[in-house]
Amino acid sequence: MTAPAPQLRLFLVRHGQTEWSLTGQHTGRSDIPLTEQGEAEARSIAPLLSSVSFNYVFSSPLQRARQTCDLAGLGDEVEILPDLAEWDYGVYEGLRTPEIRQQKPGWNIFRDGCPQGESAAQMTARIDRLIAHLKTLSGDVALFAHGHVGCVLATRWLGQALTEAGHFPLATASLSVLTLDPKHANVPIIAAWNLTPGRGFLEGYTRPD
Repeated sequence: MTAPAPQLRLFLVRHGQTEWSLTGQHTGRSDIPLTEQGEAEARSIAPLLSSVSFNYVFSSPLQRARQTCDLAGLGDEVEILPDLAEWDYGVYEGLRTPEIRQQKPGWNIFRDGCPQGESAAQMTARIDRLIAHLKTLSGDVALFAHGHVGCVLATRWLGQALTEAGHFPLATASLSVLTLDPKHANVPIIAAWNLTPGRGFLEGYTRPD
């Protein structure tokens, strides 16, 4: 008798600190590296991941995610997955939220999206496509990604509207686990969220990537 495939578990890691995550600037497709602090944060994730034998390791193509993957000890196994790239902020790239709201009062990225970048509908479609792909896999999967793409992934994993994504903040170099309820296999759950080794809850968190 064939053994059942192991249950899918997604280990989501947000990249370590960058100069722009420190200052609160929206960093979409700008390909900037980790700071020294960000490199240290990425190394701090390694002990949490070392006890897991990953079936797959995926990273965003952007270097801050790839660096985090390398420093966390999984760089030799990584495959680049373009759908893990951060939200394309378009004309808002490099701006802080208060600066954007001077131009567009009440702006909420999860509702309003970004001019000349990705809309909320486009982001929903991209992450739904990513989830559909991930659900074809089994076992333990590491995902090295970004702040906004991570909270959108959690929201859509639970089948919620994108406007709920603001309830799932991610600190730099945080670890979260998305899976299915072991007693109810069709029920998606968040088994752990925003774990930051050696730091207090939400320390290092900034809303933009």
